Amino acid sequence: MRKDSTANGNVPANAPPRIEIMLVGMNGDLRGKQIPLEAEKKIWDGTVRLPSSTQSLDIWGDDNDDITGLSLSVGDPDGECKPDRRSLTPMPWAPEGSKQVLATMHELDGTPSFMCPRAILSALLKRFDERGLTPVVATELEFYVVQDDWRVTGKPRPPERLMYRGQPNGYQLYDMSAVDALDDYLQTVRAFAREMELPADATTAEFGHGQFEINLLHRPDALAAADDCIYLKRVAEQAARLHGLKSTCMAKPYADQAGSGLHVHASIIDRDGRNVLDAKGGDPKKLKSVCAGMLRTMREAQLIFAPFANSYRRFQPGSFAPVDVDWGFGHRGTAIRIPDKDGPAARIEHRVAGADVNPYLLLTAILGGMLLGLDEELDPGPATEPGQDPVGVPRLTHDFLTAVEEFSASSFIADVFGERYRKLYGDTKRKEAITYLRTVSDFDYQTYLARL
Repeated sequence: MRKDSTANGNVPANAPPRIEIMLVGMNGDLRGKQIPLEAEKKIWDGTVRLPSSTQSLDIWGDDNDDITGLSLSVGDPDGECKPDRRSLTPMPWAPEGSKQVLATMHELDGTPSFMCPRAILSALLKRFDERGLTPVVATELEFYVVQDDWRVTGKPRPPERLMYRGQPNGYQLYDMSAVDALDDYLQTVRAFAREMELPADATTAEFGHGQFEINLLHRPDALAAADDCIYLKRVAEQAARLHGLKSTCMAKPYADQAGSGLHVHASIIDRDGRNVLDAKGGDPKKLKSVCAGMLRTMREAQLIFAPFANSYRRFQPGSFAPVDVDWGFGHRGTAIRIPDKDGPAARIEHRVAGADVNPYLLLTAILGGMLLGLDEELDPGPATEPGQDPVGVPRLTHDFLTAVEEFSASSFIADVFGERYRKLYGDTKRKEAITYLRTVSDFDYQTYLARL
């Protein structure tokens, strides 16, 4: 669905094509430059630069030089934006011929920036490659579609086509009428994904009003899988804009509706293409050890899986978001689920992360835990059975600041992400958590002001 003419007054009919080169920030945000298509050569010549501190910006866009020392105090030096040609793809919502490409930030001496999420994931994947192993990854993204008046009202509300007399009309899980009601939007999403060659598969209506899930097919290239996910988020956003809507990957946009997650399916193949997690009809010893590696590191990595204050509203008992550090066979209430243990499809499903997660950091944390389980023989303990509570397992934290402190003290995080990034990410998120705690909300006033 090409939008060469004006769409909602946003794109002039005679706008020239462009190419956008983009970096992925700490919070999964895209930052970069728009360049006229006739000047595309400068991208491939490696002359596009941005301050390296671009990769340290917090959720408000502040470089936090006072706590990081990475911006003005050192002269705010440039970094080089090195494009990944594999990620070059059309930009279907822009004038005909427009393109986009993802880049990895490098220092001017040619070394990858320690702050770049793409570089962090790439470094971990080299460890797998050194062992003759390749992770195979697929993601499932949930998101909400809301009316585009949220800037005026200050709150999201479901699309009018899903309402009855101004109120949501029941839950919509797998409801084809909800899919039909927003079919024009979803068709645009699919058309954009097809033109960009994203491996998008099934689209389903989820529990929440205006909530949908789109599955991406597995890739034997985790960096490409993360690129697919970040592009899918952009597709959902741009398609919504053209239809007078807004998509959001906020983990919990409504207090009384389901949160949005980003589930990851992962397996590992050797150089001969064999799935090393395949139990071949016996005890899935390797699969369970990999589960144990992820479980052992889950609390320390929760700040990656739940990177914002709102993220912690998702972890509620009785929901499909896990609250325990546990695993099970085919059990959708567990943090780690094993859908299959035999054959080429043997894999794990990691169910902890919210849709607000940075996919590169997410895969780094998950694969880092899996690598621990490959290098050591670990026991995950007994599987959680449906209808039973897990026994003797820790719980995920419901507190943002607690997650910050566990992340900042973790030797696993330092090993997988690097000590400098552990400090940068931890310090930046600590500031965000403290700001959240210092903010007096409407709940405080409504509950306590009149009574205390």
